[in-house]
Amino acid sequence: MTDSATLEPKNKFNTLAVSPLPLSNELQVNSCPVGLAIDVIGGKWKVIILYQLRDNKLRFGQIKNNIPNISQKVLTRALKELQADKLVQRMAYAEVPPRVEYQQTDLAQKLNPVLDLLCRWGGGLRDAKLADK
Repeated sequence: MTDSATLEPKNKFNTLAVSPLPLSNELQVNSCPVGLAIDVIGGKWKVIILYQLRDNKLRFGQIKNNIPNISQKVLTRALKELQADKLVQRMAYAEVPPRVEYQQTDLAQKLNPVLDLLCRWGGGLRDAKLADK
C-alpha cells in the first residue's frame, strides 16, 4: 500500500473506502486533457444537447422536442452548466412574448468534428447491434 491513499472502514459491513488523494495527485488527475473534457461535457445529456445545437440556434422547447426523454429540469440544469463552461450562449430578446435562443459558442464549435465522428460511430454501433438480433 502507498502513502498516498489510506484505507478506512466505511460502514458496518466493514467495506473499505480509499481516502482522497493528496493535492499533488489531484492536480495530475485534473490536468489530464481527456479528464478535463469529460468534466465539462460528461453526463447523459450534454453531448446530445451540443449535437442538437451544432448548426442551429434553438429555443428551449425545440431542444426539448428534439430530445424527448430529457426532463425540463435536467435540460435547464444542463444548459446552465454548458453556459457556465462557455459552450452554450443564451440569447434573450426584448420581445413580447419573450424569446430565448441557445447556440454553440466558438469553443463548442471546435467539438463539432468530434461530435460528427461520435455520431458516425454510434450509427455503426446501432447497425451492428441490429444485425446481431
